Amino acid sequence: MRIVIHGQQAFGKAVFDALLERGEEIVAVYVAPEKEGRPADPLKEAALARDLPVHQPASFKKPEVWETFRALEPDLCVMAFVTLIVPEEFLNIPSMGSIQYHPSLLPHHRGPSSINWPIIQGETRTGLSIFWPDNGLDTGPILLQKELAIAEEDTLGSLYFDRLFPLGVEAVLEAVDLVKGGNAPKIAQDESQASYEGWCTAEDVAIDWRRPAPEIHNLIRGSDPQPGAWTTLKAERLRLYGATRITGPAEAPPGTVTAIGGDGLTIAASDGAIRAAKLRPARGKKLAAAAFAAQSGLTVGTVLG
Repeated sequence: MRIVIHGQQAFGKAVFDALLERGEEIVAVYVAPEKEGRPADPLKEAALARDLPVHQPASFKKPEVWETFRALEPDLCVMAFVTLIVPEEFLNIPSMGSIQYHPSLLPHHRGPSSINWPIIQGETRTGLSIFWPDNGLDTGPILLQKELAIAEEDTLGSLYFDRLFPLGVEAVLEAVDLVKGGNAPKIAQDESQASYEGWCTAEDVAIDWRRPAPEIHNLIRGSDPQPGAWTTLKAERLRLYGATRITGPAEAPPGTVTAIGGDGLTIAASDGAIRAAKLRPARGKKLAAAAFAAQSGLTVGTVLG
């Protein structure tokens, strides 16, 4: 089976490596266009090291891009971390179609930040989907899904790198086997259960200390490490990482720093408090909370936000 990998970055390379390791025939790789100032894409580098053709079209809506793809005579396109819009004129060229990885249980959390939002919204379950993409945004039929728990201490980083990443690679391999065996299902998504969120941006993760501590905790961990939930100190943004929730009644007005120690900076919410292990100012590096406090002059009693 002639496979084309369409993806980028570490996840795309991991899928590429896994398929090669078990002897699959990869005939070409499609990678996102270069961005000035960014290091070379590891998937691109891996493909070039194998003397495989690499294509980086800025758009997949052009007939000449479709014809280049068609000339590869692909049987299956495996899409591993794709952010550009790819129309059905391209998707339907392989004789067995195209399959795509998405890190949520579709039709829930369609969209580009589908790992952030379940954590921010306080959900306790998420997962991944391998689906057959179409002209909609994450709307195509489901091939397979894997479900997993979101732990109280999970962050965006831990949920993705520790579980959704490796589980996703395994799921892609399983999906390829189903396609090869002619047993790959196409289960229509239930539109009555669909939800969509756009990119999780810095403007979405401003902390309001008047909110309950569980909500603030979810906001911080759902954007750790990116885009980084933030409050303000002396009118400048201060991002918080490594949050834990402290239960009990509030000991001070919301936003007040109530303790500084080796385990972090404790800030009062409307109920309970949040402890942040690390902080990053708008112009500076991420530091342990105590080190940042000593450097900036932040003291117990300071009000953030």
